Amino acid sequence: MSARSLKGLRQFLDAEQQSGWLEGETTLNDIDERSESLEHRFKYVARFEKLLRRPQAQEVLEILRLYGKTCIPIPRATERYYWSVSCLPSTSDKPLVRVNASWMELFTLLPDPSTSLGANGGLRARFILHLSDFTADGSPEPDHLDEAMLAQCVEQPEDVSHFFWKADTLGVKVRGAASIRKFLANPHSLRAIRRFNLTHMNRGRNAYQASHCYSVADHMLGD
Repeated sequence: MSARSLKGLRQFLDAEQQSGWLEGETTLNDIDERSESLEHRFKYVARFEKLLRRPQAQEVLEILRLYGKTCIPIPRATERYYWSVSCLPSTSDKPLVRVNASWMELFTLLPDPSTSLGANGGLRARFILHLSDFTADGSPEPDHLDEAMLAQCVEQPEDVSHFFWKADTLGVKVRGAASIRKFLANPHSLRAIRRFNLTHMNRGRNAYQASHCYSVADHMLGD
């Protein structure tokens, strides 16, 4: 297959490199200098400053840094064009930040009014993953979901819930910063996050380039 016909991550990483990263066996070499548009950067500065005034801001940025470091392959080389992060996107669920690739939501952080902190800093996350990563037999069948496996990926079983979406897609809701961090660090859930992200980053260009917030991405990429 010619280089021109390759889509998504395949332009940067071959199947062996992607598989090695998925399994945590390969460290990928990213670029040093990011490509960006100053005009686009300034477009979302006001939203970023508004985010910084939210009580969850510091926790959000720290969790995003962990996500960028562990869940996105070569994030600098693929920034905006193969993944993006939106700051305070204008959708009905009122998220704080959302990470997308291709046409798909990958990861969202939202305020959680149900916690004891309420509007003063409660946090929840939504991960979109392959259902087959959480079924006992690896099938995409909803009635085969291993809820005990999901519960092992968070601090307390009550911190996780789920919903079924189309085909082999599972939405996982995690409540509380501690459980979100544990979900990102647990080997099973981390692999599931990586696999879903690879699936959609390989589908081609990111449809959400216009909403990418470089100021948030600075924190994700450690700049």
